[in-house]
Amino acid sequence: MKDSKSNKLFSKWVHVKHGVPQGLVLGPLLFLIYINDLSLRISKLANPILFADDTSVIISNTNPEEFKNNINSVMTEITNWFQSNLLTMNCNKTHFMQFLTKKQNERKIPIIIPNSIKTNINSTKFLGLIIDNTLLWKDHIAALTSKLNKACYASRAIKPFMFVDILRMVCFSYVHSVMSCGIIFGGSSHHSNSIFKIQNRIIRIITNTGSHDSCHQLFKQLHFSLPSQYIFS
Repeated sequence: MKDSKSNKLFSKWVHVKHGVPQGLVLGPLLFLIYINDLSLRISKLANPILFADDTSVIISNTNPEEFKNNINSVMTEITNWFQSNLLTMNCNKTHFMQFLTKKQNERKIPIIIPNSIKTNINSTKFLGLIIDNTLLWKDHIAALTSKLNKACYASRAIKPFMFVDILRMVCFSYVHSVMSCGIIFGGSSHHSNSIFKIQNRIIRIITNTGSHDSCHQLFKQLHFSLPSQYIFS
């Protein structure tokens, strides 16, 4: 949700989970047959995004009342579509998130779907990313920090048994892959500084340097810098 000079644009993301029988050769084909016309059903009111078995819907409007009406209309269309196609919406994995700026207040809009009432959430996991309603990526970076702390401990544990080149290879596979997850989004966030600090610790473990030594030259040698990786991405 973002500000403009004269009005506000209200935007809500609807994340719907559904599925087809798992493990069947015809599974992907059945899914495509089921899902191919859902986007056409709601395209006049919202922007549907389909990826595999996840469906997301972005709803935007400058008028608060029309915004609320569009949400309910979209949910009605989706519910009717599910019933017509003999599918069931997974209410436990269906979430509503309203995007905000720092200057905006959240509008409480309860959404009624079959056997459930959904309210706004602050963050949700989507395709491996934890997206928050202000797009600051704080929750996503916190999750990565937890994984990298474990990687830091593992690097320290295996260090006595490995040469530097092998240790560097292990860290690249165990640390770099985690660090790079969603870096194009959260790499510019000030919260990413916590990842950079852990990276410094891991670099010092690999190179056997002191805790107060500069990592500037070490990053150049190992090509392992978070800011450089963000710029490259």
